[in-house]
Amino acid sequence: MNFSDKQLLIFDLDGTLVDSAPDLANAINQMLSALERDVFDPELIRSWVGNGAQTLVERALSGASIISPDLDPIFSAQALDTFLCIYRDNVCVDSVRYPGVLTTLQTLKARGYQLAIVTNKPFEFVEPILQKLGLAGIFEIVLGGDSLPAKKPDPLPLNHLSEALNIAPPQCLMIGDSKNDILAAKNAKMDSVGLTYGYNYGEDIGIYEPDLVTGDFGQLLNCLADRTID
Repeated sequence: MNFSDKQLLIFDLDGTLVDSAPDLANAINQMLSALERDVFDPELIRSWVGNGAQTLVERALSGASIISPDLDPIFSAQALDTFLCIYRDNVCVDSVRYPGVLTTLQTLKARGYQLAIVTNKPFEFVEPILQKLGLAGIFEIVLGGDSLPAKKPDPLPLNHLSEALNIAPPQCLMIGDSKNDILAAKNAKMDSVGLTYGYNYGEDIGIYEPDLVTGDFGQLLNCLADRTID
C-alpha cells in the first residue's frame, strides 16, 4: 500500500519505536514489593502496558488487565507516586529501540516528512528515553499523555499537532501498536498503520482496521515516497 500526499507522520512511543516493557515491569515489581504485594512475571506486566502509567499501576494492583472496581483511589494514587519515583530513576536501563527504527526515521525525515510523537506515557519520561536511545532531535513535536487535557484514543493530541503544524488531517498518518493509536486516528479522520509487534493486550491490531497492518517498521519506507523529489 502507498500513502500519497502525507506530510506529517505521528508515532506512538512504547511498543512502536521502543520496547520499554522491561523497565516498566521492573518498576512495577519494585512498587509492588514496596507495598508488600505479590510481584508478577514481566511478560504478564508487558500485556498491561499501553494506556499510561495510572492504568498500568491499577492493573498491577488488580493483578489483571481488567481493573478491579474495589481499588481504593487514595491507595492507587499513593501506589502511582511510588511507581513514578522508581521509574524516574530507572527509565531507560533495559529499554531498546525496535529493529530498523532509527534508520527508518532518519530516512523518512530526509525524504521531507515532518515527524512527531504522541504517547500516553507521562511527558517527563519521554525525552530521557529519546536521548538514551539516540532518537532525540528527530521529531518536530513530542506530546506525552499529560501534555494536553485528553490522551489517546481521544483525537485531541492528533488534532493539536495537525493545527500546530498547519497540516490537514488527510495529510497526516498515525503509526502505532495499540487500539488507542488506531482509534485516535479514526477519531481525528487520519489514516493509520498498525504494528503487530507491540503492546495491544493480546488482541490482533487488525481488529481495529488500520489502513495498513505490518510487523516490520521498515516497511514504512515502501509506503511513503520521497517528498523531496518533484
